[in-house]
Amino acid sequence: MNLKDIANIRLYSQQIAGTKTHVPKEMVGWMGAIQAQDYHMAKWALGARLPNSTDKEIETAIDKGQIIRTHLMRPTWHLVSAEDIYWMLELTAPHIKPAMNSNNRLLGLNDKIFSTCNKIIEKALEGGNHLTRDELMTILNKAKISTESFRSIHIMFHAELDGIVCNGIRRGKNSTYALLSERVPKKKILPREEALAKLAKTYFTSHCPATIKDFIWWSGLPVKDARNALEMVKSNFISEIIGSETYWFTNSFSLLQKHKSSVYLLPAFDEFLISYKDRSASFPLGNHKKAFTSNGIFRPVIVINGHVTGIWKRTIKKDTVLIDVDLFQPHNKAMKILIEESALCFGSFLDKRIEIKYSTSR
Repeated sequence: MNLKDIANIRLYSQQIAGTKTHVPKEMVGWMGAIQAQDYHMAKWALGARLPNSTDKEIETAIDKGQIIRTHLMRPTWHLVSAEDIYWMLELTAPHIKPAMNSNNRLLGLNDKIFSTCNKIIEKALEGGNHLTRDELMTILNKAKISTESFRSIHIMFHAELDGIVCNGIRRGKNSTYALLSERVPKKKILPREEALAKLAKTYFTSHCPATIKDFIWWSGLPVKDARNALEMVKSNFISEIIGSETYWFTNSFSLLQKHKSSVYLLPAFDEFLISYKDRSASFPLGNHKKAFTSNGIFRPVIVINGHVTGIWKRTIKKDTVLIDVDLFQPHNKAMKILIEESALCFGSFLDKRIEIKYSTSR
């Protein structure tokens, strides 16, 4: 096995190619979690893995609470299945909170204030109320709690980690918060060791081939916990050393002898790249600066035969979506046809006609 094999196998394990799941919440469950700070791109992360799905279908699953958007793991915004939200929060929140302590002290926030905020927020949202952050901050201000500077962000972040709130129904272009207990009334809690094992098994099944370093990065778990998690489930996997790293993949794995030419327009922050500590299998180091910035912004990428060979951006108009394709090097006509087919899939996802403009980075 070599790096090219790794890149192509990941297309299948992540169901970008060879989709086996056709329901949004089941795809999220398969992946474990999908990074989602860019809400619209996160919906396309699911759409790219679910042929013939639509933006409206994904948003409906989120609005219904089948899929939850909240902070966990590293932490950042993620989409997670409603069935997994409670045990994943219980597993990952305890090591996230201490990392926030220094910033909380600088902002004058402590456990007593967070507890008071949680009670006020809970009362404001109970009975199926879905409110924006600004609306909740207005309520806190009336209770003489300052929400200036970054305090509002930390207050809501802590409420998410405490399992008080999660995303509510979208209100036009605005996100709202709702009570997690009302969105997902049935709590699924796992013993800690079982939760660790489940997270590791899910990751190495859906993201293989991957290393322990990749899992530590993706999960945000302390190194000892991540290693213990892999130890508990490694009998379900096989491994191979490539270079100096050990890669793990499922027992049912079979090396693909021939790779059919493929092109995918993947969203910003897609799991195909961001879920690995080492991205060299799909992404030569020389092109890194073209696809993500020094402050951690991952741009939408064009993946050809498992390798990032360009970036793209979309401009939404009334009935059309303009797709600017920026290739790192010239491509032949056959590849451009595949790029256009992938662009058509994105247009169909949004129910819009597409226009494509090409350029080539130098």
